[in-house]
Amino acid sequence: MTPEDAERAVEALLFAAAGPLSAAELAYRLPEGIDIGKALAGLKGRYAGRGVVLEVINDRWQFRTAPDLGYLMVEEREEPRRLSKAALETLAIIAYHQPVTRAEIEVIRGVGLSRGTLDVLHEMNLIKLRGRRKTPGRPVTYGTTESFLEQFSLPSLADLPGVAEMRAAGLLDINVPADFMVPDPSSAQAGEEEAPLDDLDAVEFAQDFLEEPSDT
Repeated sequence: MTPEDAERAVEALLFAAAGPLSAAELAYRLPEGIDIGKALAGLKGRYAGRGVVLEVINDRWQFRTAPDLGYLMVEEREEPRRLSKAALETLAIIAYHQPVTRAEIEVIRGVGLSRGTLDVLHEMNLIKLRGRRKTPGRPVTYGTTESFLEQFSLPSLADLPGVAEMRAAGLLDINVPADFMVPDPSSAQAGEEEAPLDDLDAVEFAQDFLEEPSDT
């Protein structure tokens, strides 16, 4: 298969896919020996500046409408759900401190956290349960999802804006601690202080949101 044929094959797979594909998923469907990286780079250059562009989110590739043409789709899109100030603060803390427990979120915010806030973020698929802290009580830890990266057009967690940019955008209105910083993506993996979830945790998560007071 020539480089041109490889680009066409990758293009066809990405076009037909229901969601973004990784290089490994593309390679699985193509003959051995194809340089997937070269084919993706060629496609990205070929589509640059066009109405449809090739983007990578969390190491997964997908054709998307060019950002400057998004206004054309406004009438055909559902109005995005607006997040409260408490939800935005909570989401920012989870994004920068993950894996993080509810108690740790409350310490950083300086106010009690409603599980209803976490419920909204979970329903919008912006956060997920990551694991359990290896401390007494084994509290659940939270992290962001791939949908979070897609929603904010972030290739990876390393591309999160700094604290100054977050403040300027009005996403942070709290006294953040000195160690509040952009995380290293490798640190967002389960480690010695975090145990994996068991099969019943997802059920517990859904039930935990019944009966909880609102933020104060």
